[in-house]
Amino acid sequence: MRNILVTGGAGFIGSNFVHHVLETGDDHVTVLDKLTYAGNRASLEGLPADRLDFVEGDIADAALVDGLFAEADAVVNFAAESHNDNSLSEPRPFLDTNIVGTYTLLEAARAHGTRLHHISTDEVYGDLELDDPVRFTERTPYNPSSPYSSTKAGSDLLVRAWVRSFGVRATISNCSNNYGPYQHVEKFIPRQITNVLRGIRPKLYGAGLNVRDWIHANDHSSAVMTILDKGEIGQTYLIGADGERSNRDVVELILELMGRSRDDYDHVVDRPGHDLRYAIDSTRLRTELGWEPRFQDFESGLADTIAWYRDHEDWWAPAKDATEAFYAARGQ
Repeated sequence: MRNILVTGGAGFIGSNFVHHVLETGDDHVTVLDKLTYAGNRASLEGLPADRLDFVEGDIADAALVDGLFAEADAVVNFAAESHNDNSLSEPRPFLDTNIVGTYTLLEAARAHGTRLHHISTDEVYGDLELDDPVRFTERTPYNPSSPYSSTKAGSDLLVRAWVRSFGVRATISNCSNNYGPYQHVEKFIPRQITNVLRGIRPKLYGAGLNVRDWIHANDHSSAVMTILDKGEIGQTYLIGADGERSNRDVVELILELMGRSRDDYDHVVDRPGHDLRYAIDSTRLRTELGWEPRFQDFESGLADTIAWYRDHEDWWAPAKDATEAFYAARGQ
């Protein structure tokens, strides 16, 4: 039995990973989470208490991190400030967590020789033209366009430098857009689903032509475990499930799956610097490490996600009103 330290394990993608680890194997998990607005202890309810420890704290707290690394066999870093809109209005927390926090983890990994896997995003690559057949690969140059994506790019480069300069045993994965259970209602898909459940018309930035490459959080989790167990130290792996859809297509599919007219939504002012298209080529992960997604089509994964939000209003309702008030103040 390994002790896996999961930073950011009460957040959306991190909590899904914790569920995956505890439900598919016999490892022990220690979660370190700062419990910002995006972290929720309720996302870890129902998991076996004898195999899960929770520590509230900041990944930039060097003394705390050092002690946890000393007891961990492996560390997976999901901790991040990740909301683009928030990074545009207040960039500093993104520097503190994504840059200083990652540095702190790397120094602890260096001191203890601990295996580290760093979670990143496809947004570090910038965006692609809507009619461009090219997809991101491990060799695509970085070209971030927001404070969020630039700090994630910086954290990736720190990991690469610590591997090369100090021999830290680390890997990186850059993933496409996640959806699924336990995602905060500020995010695109859960916001639209919960709007429909509340009888509110969904909101779409601009014309809704921007394209994202969607992957279910369960599939992201299985990919991360595959990399943790089989990945080559110092390497980067892209995680994607061939789920390219325009934002308009997603909203219209949500409405259709929830029994509403496909045009029952409102357009709102577009976000500054809104990237056009993301698309992941996960060939390396699939061919070298043998990973495949469970949700082979986006519609089935979206239907599964809608069902979860319909059945778990007690989880998302406490944050819904404040989220909508935040967006209403910005005309979104």
